[in-house]
Amino acid sequence: MKSGVFLVLFSQQAFEQALDTAKAAGLQSVEIGTGAYPGTAHINAQEVLNDDAAIQRIRDAVDSRGLTISALSCHGNPLHPDKSTAKSHHDDFVATVLLAEKLGVDTVITFSGCPGESENSKYPSWVTCPWPPDFLTVLEWQWNEIAIPYWKEQSAFLRKHNVRVAIEAHPGFLVYNTETALRLREEAGDNIGVNFDPSHLFWQGMDPIECVKALGSSIYHVHAKDTKIDKRNTAINGVLDNKNYGDILQRSWVFRTVGYGHDDEFWKDLVSTLRLVGYDGTISIEHEDGLMSVNEGFNKAANFLNGLILNESAGEMWWA
Repeated sequence: MKSGVFLVLFSQQAFEQALDTAKAAGLQSVEIGTGAYPGTAHINAQEVLNDDAAIQRIRDAVDSRGLTISALSCHGNPLHPDKSTAKSHHDDFVATVLLAEKLGVDTVITFSGCPGESENSKYPSWVTCPWPPDFLTVLEWQWNEIAIPYWKEQSAFLRKHNVRVAIEAHPGFLVYNTETALRLREEAGDNIGVNFDPSHLFWQGMDPIECVKALGSSIYHVHAKDTKIDKRNTAINGVLDNKNYGDILQRSWVFRTVGYGHDDEFWKDLVSTLRLVGYDGTISIEHEDGLMSVNEGFNKAANFLNGLILNESAGEMWWA
């Protein structure tokens, strides 16, 4: 298992400098943003796709530092009811898949997407409860008429290019938990898997360890990001909190650097359980901690994660 970082954390640095930062922290791999929500600070998939020299420079920059690319990430909403947004995010996805093929990267990360409530919608509509019954009508239409046909088509496209997609389960999109992740995989294709990010599961009241066991071999990539639940605010308002992430004192939960929401025992158990289900890929740091600077949060996460993986590897060698 490797430690890595979602390199968009260092979007203010040049690509090579960001790679140096990852290397200096003792990480072994990088996850690179290529479009849609992560932006194109380091790589614009659409711009470099047909530039063989640029692709070679990317490959050389990573290889010369002894790093690997764990995934290319273009988290977006290709099902967005605004046609221009949907097309932009879809085009980024297509270009990212084709670039991944050329770079020899087997995994592309994105979201499942979320349509509106009908063909006439302007904004996405995320259904969170079954009543009034209008909501179930909307949900059935979103899955059967929009999401499943789209992802069946993308599954066939991915297969042609020997790339798989890791869908990040994220509230606000159709795939937001274990059940919906497995449904999309079953309905659309077994090359559609999961980018496992426990931070989004914590605040929904899920147990990430049990989720790993349920998802098993469908886990294609993993994010290292923690969540701190505020017991008082949650007791008063529940977990469906739409206050700004910066309003930390009033929120029911906030994202934290690994180890600052849940203790060592949880993260040790997570790494061990990932191994038990056969995952031996990268655990990629994603820093969104509003209480720490980029450098502080990154360095603490890197030290924490490197220690976890080193200890887990040593334990594996001892048992062997």
